[in-house]
Amino acid sequence: MVDTSGHHIVYGTLKDYLTGEQLPDTDDERCRQELARMLVEEKGYTADELEPRLVIDTFFNNQSVRSLVELTVRLQGRRFMIIRYGPGSLVTRERPAIAAARILDSDYRIPLAVVTNCRDAEMLDTLTGEVLESGMEAIPDRKKAVAMLRETEFSPFQDPAKREREARILNVFDLEVCCKNGTCQLPENGETGKQ
Repeated sequence: MVDTSGHHIVYGTLKDYLTGEQLPDTDDERCRQELARMLVEEKGYTADELEPRLVIDTFFNNQSVRSLVELTVRLQGRRFMIIRYGPGSLVTRERPAIAAARILDSDYRIPLAVVTNCRDAEMLDTLTGEVLESGMEAIPDRKKAVAMLRETEFSPFQDPAKREREARILNVFDLEVCCKNGTCQLPENGETGKQ
């Protein structure tokens, strides 16, 4: 039976490609699973180099927002690239992806962010905000990523004012407005943070 009580049609459950965990089977989750499968089977990453479903929780102006980072690529012990998925236009996804990459890790700015709608993608430099490449082929395979890693700077992004600004950007861009003309509430209100 199809569950249509929430924001997405839920067809049942599916098994997470990376972890084996049972997840709600939605169109968006199917796309996320397709991305994970592509990174392993086509791009050559190992499952343990991919961190799925990391979140950044923000709370500003009485609005709790949970921002999802669908996949994070970790190479040689460092988070190198995040991938954020969203249906529709990529251009509207660029700025929050950059913000997420800047604050997800407390020690440094993650150098690359990819935004994708599963049909198209953009790879972004998180220092400048520049689109480096476009198209699904813009997502680097593991061999290219390792080569890029040698020339990549993992600069600190620890200034509290700058981190707060990026968290505010995430809070505004990722706020979901319910179909009931309200805002979606997280299970618990809290300060800006990550898991």
